[in-house]
Amino acid sequence: MKPALVINGSAGRMGRRIVALACESRQFDIVGATDYPEHPDLGKDAGLLAGIEPINVDLTAQFPDSADVMIDFSLPQAADTAIDYCSKNSVALVMGTTGLSASQLAKLKTASGKIAIVQATNMSLGMNLLFATVGKVAKALGAEYDIEIVEAHHRFKKDAPSGTALSLAEAVCKETGRDYPDSLVHGREGKEALREKGTIGMHAIRAGDIVGEHSVIYSTLGETITISHSAHTRDTFVRGALRAAEWLVGQKPGLYNMQDVLGLK
Repeated sequence: MKPALVINGSAGRMGRRIVALACESRQFDIVGATDYPEHPDLGKDAGLLAGIEPINVDLTAQFPDSADVMIDFSLPQAADTAIDYCSKNSVALVMGTTGLSASQLAKLKTASGKIAIVQATNMSLGMNLLFATVGKVAKALGAEYDIEIVEAHHRFKKDAPSGTALSLAEAVCKETGRDYPDSLVHGREGKEALREKGTIGMHAIRAGDIVGEHSVIYSTLGETITISHSAHTRDTFVRGALRAAEWLVGQKPGLYNMQDVLGLK
């Protein structure tokens, strides 16, 4: 049988593509398409909202009675309800929502004692290769190389810096012994804004319809190395989330990430 999938935030930009590509993959049985209670499209067919044929699943604010796995690309304020539902009903959870608070991350960890969870700030294969690489590069180059992280997203993105940029910084800090997040410097201004050795500069660009661009710059006197990733379409993240959902069904309880899903550990 196909895994029963519920998509939380299914009326959003990511959610609609998850509906469309989940149907295209034919690997899932969509049993729920949910969004916030005041959403103007409640009651409409989730397939039509996604730009495909009707799937006979209406957009609703209520989670289904049962499911095998949930993919959540909603908003931080909706995350607690999703975690509670999955934990109570033994539903595996792919959490792709970024900007979660420390208490919400702690709640995910607690819930992972009961259910299998994949939590990732970015679900593309290429970006997860960067997560596995950027810290090792920083460690190999040494302390004389300054590190700056630049990310760019569309004008509608609410959180800054992106969760992906923070994950890149965290990977560098872990490999190089820097304190996270105390080593981060968010932008610079003023007449006395010289960089401090050992810090990591974080810079966020918001413009137009940029899907997602991230660069890690390593620079010293005489040379610069840049490792970068550009997402051309949201489908990159959607396919990663669907792969995570398929992998997660049947896994024992625990808190996993995309490197587990992709076998990069």
